[in-house]
Amino acid sequence: MLDMIIRQARTLNEEVFDIGIRQGKICQIAKTIEAPSQREWTLLPNQYLSAGWIDDHVHCFEEMSLYYDYPDQIGVAKGVTTVIDAGTTGAENIHRFYDYAQAAKTNVFALVNISKWGIVEQDELADLSKIKGDQITKVLNEFPDFIVGLKARMSKTVIGDNGITPLKLAKNIQKEHPGLPLMVHIGSAPPDLSEIMSCLEEGDVLTHCFNGKDNGILDPQQDIIKSFVWQAYERGVVFDIGHGTDSFNFHVAEKALAANLKAASISSDIYIRNRTKGPVYDLATTMEKLAVIGYSWQEIIEKVTVAPARQFHLSGKGAIEEGLDADFTIFEFKDAAKELIDSNGNRRIIDRQIIPLKTIIGGKVYDTECN
Repeated sequence: MLDMIIRQARTLNEEVFDIGIRQGKICQIAKTIEAPSQREWTLLPNQYLSAGWIDDHVHCFEEMSLYYDYPDQIGVAKGVTTVIDAGTTGAENIHRFYDYAQAAKTNVFALVNISKWGIVEQDELADLSKIKGDQITKVLNEFPDFIVGLKARMSKTVIGDNGITPLKLAKNIQKEHPGLPLMVHIGSAPPDLSEIMSCLEEGDVLTHCFNGKDNGILDPQQDIIKSFVWQAYERGVVFDIGHGTDSFNFHVAEKALAANLKAASISSDIYIRNRTKGPVYDLATTMEKLAVIGYSWQEIIEKVTVAPARQFHLSGKGAIEEGLDADFTIFEFKDAAKELIDSNGNRRIIDRQIIPLKTIIGGKVYDTECN
């Protein structure tokens, strides 16, 4: 007997099928499933289903004071089945975060900050003695199913007088763990973005890719993508949104799209302040901002499911396939005007909103704030 059948599951491609779930996994996909089940859930004609949304850049360790939030308030409540905390904690305190993460309904993973205490202060990479490769190796071995990558924040408020050195140390640590993803935060210089880009290789994740700073991807004088940015993009560096309080600009995103430079993944960089006071609010709102500049909804959904699962090797997630985790987001579109604000106060109006209705994690159904 199946634990649950989701009936009339409809994708954005208008494919309609039933999904059978047993022990938290997708065990059958068919036009119609005839097997008995303990429970059934039927989508309404105006509802859609995708693989569970993944936000690969959040901050959700509640014991922190600078950047923190609560996994289920940015996860299940917002239609997000999986979050990746992007370096809030380091090797010295990731144990505490792990304990909180295990108690959450939302799937929680972590990138370990290369600074041993994470973001307890804004300038966590100003003191190079806090970067301990042996401690990072220890926690990677301790939490192989929880830690899915490294995080280095490379902007002037973080690095002090250390220039590009913290990133080079991060790359050295990464080389000791083949296949381990590295996410790099970019912001104001120093270091110059060209220095950062020159260190990044295929598969490295550049977050805050469409920020509006002079040290961003757009040449402020010529209003074109900088040439070294194209070189990194073409060799396979992964561009991630990482909206955040100060790191997404409509104009930069529009210019990049017009030049056919697209973000690979869409993430919110959400924490309690930009969730409650804006401009982020939730992952759905960040997705709407990519829609208003011209991304299709099909590719937006791919960039919060398939893409982050691939980038961070989240086996079992990101797709609707037999054998994978029964994580889904049920959503609808609402024809209503909404004002969107980027990190620099620029505004756009949409007339079609995406509304997450149900979050399904391991076959368990949760209401969102919208339902």
